[in-house]
Amino acid sequence: MATNQGTTFAFAVSLVGGLITLIISTINVIWFSSGATSFGGYGTAMKGAMDGYHNFMGSYAASNTFLAGLSLIGVVCGVVVVMSAILLQVQPHQHNIWAIVIIVFSLVSFVGMGGYFIGAILGIVGGGFVLYLRQTRT
Repeated sequence: MATNQGTTFAFAVSLVGGLITLIISTINVIWFSSGATSFGGYGTAMKGAMDGYHNFMGSYAASNTFLAGLSLIGVVCGVVVVMSAILLQVQPHQHNIWAIVIIVFSLVSFVGMGGYFIGAILGIVGGGFVLYLRQTRT
C-alpha cells in the first residue's frame, strides 16, 4: 500500500470534514425530530423574510419535518464522505474516483448545511487536494 504525505493529508482533511458533517447533521436530525424550535435558523429567517402577503415559503421553512429532512441529507452525505475518505487511504490507486465522490457529496451536503458549512468546505478541500496533487505529479 503506497501512500504519500499528500494523500494522507487529503485523507485526514476529508475524514474530519465528513465526521463534522455527520455529527452535526445527526444532532440536527434528532433536534428537529423531537419537535424543538429552530432558534432562528432556516424556519424563522425564511418565514420572517417572506411573511405577509408575499409568503413565498409558506409553512415549509417553519416545519420541523422539513428541517429534519434537510439534516438527514447531511447525515447521508457525511457517511459517504467518511467512507470515501477511508477508501481513499485504503485504495490509493483509485484516488480519482474517491476524490470525485468526496467533492460531489460535500457539495450536496450544503443542502443540509454541511456541518455548518465547515465540514463541507473541508471535504471539498481534501478531495480537491488529491486531484490537484495527482495532476501535478503526472
